[in-house]
Amino acid sequence: MFSTSFSRLFTLCSALASLSVGFAAPHARRAQVPTGPKFVIYTDSAIGGGTVLPPLEQIQGFNVVNLAFLLTTGPADQAANWAALPADQRQQLKQQYNSAGVSLVVSAFGETEHPTSQDPTTVANNLAQFVLNTDLDGIDIDYEEFELVVQQPGVGEAWLTTLTQTLRQQLPQGQFILSHAPVGPWFQPSFCPGGCYLTVDKNVGALIDWYNIQFYNQSPSPGYEDCNTLLNSAGGSSIFEIQKSGVDVNKLVIGKPGTTADITNGGFIDPATLGTCVQQAVAGGWNAGVMAFQFPHADVNWITAVKGSSFAA
Repeated sequence: MFSTSFSRLFTLCSALASLSVGFAAPHARRAQVPTGPKFVIYTDSAIGGGTVLPPLEQIQGFNVVNLAFLLTTGPADQAANWAALPADQRQQLKQQYNSAGVSLVVSAFGETEHPTSQDPTTVANNLAQFVLNTDLDGIDIDYEEFELVVQQPGVGEAWLTTLTQTLRQQLPQGQFILSHAPVGPWFQPSFCPGGCYLTVDKNVGALIDWYNIQFYNQSPSPGYEDCNTLLNSAGGSSIFEIQKSGVDVNKLVIGKPGTTADITNGGFIDPATLGTCVQQAVAGGWNAGVMAFQFPHADVNWITAVKGSSFAA
């Protein structure tokens, strides 16, 4: 994801506490895992006013909040703000948001971290422990090693496979959310010598709840700036082309920027137009949902326009 905060500041004490390790057994509690379409909003930029989470009334229509970002060195940005809250306040907020039908997830890595040089098992255990220690419903893997997947075939795919398998040992399926957030072209056949996310999906797709696909920052080609390239024809990486490659179409969440301020290289579609694309996708048998990066540029008005009448109430 394109981060609007470059000051990767966090409180050392809370970071160390939240990453303290104890891997004896998966956590007994059950997190909130949404059924049906996923409507995901990322929050990376600080909200201010003493508030960490986007106010519920401003994100009505979304059912997952992704706090960005958790790094291998500790939480940053909104993930750090969440970790710094007193435990009782986190628990109260989690109960409040879960009661409103909203799951709370942390997103790992993002554009600023390249973690593949580190042991994936150790990384996964640390990520999972953060989820367990800070009262979250799961984790989203935003892996963005663009050069590595092209220059070192199979390395990134194997790393992500082990990472995913280890995360599931600590965060059991059906009890915790595990999503990934690849860019669209990583589902294009032959784009990566090692197969990128087509290989990851073959290896561990059954362990991944859904994909928050970043259909942006890919201009001029395929761009994903109209319904055709988003849904039908993008060299193999549109929604229905990915389905033809064997990936479950209802795990393919359409990810878009809230405004042009949230991207670096194209892919913006205004909410009303995106809503027509969504309507076409639903008519074609897709029902996965929509992701937005990020609040406050994407909010209740944004998701209302995008959803339209395409999804059952």
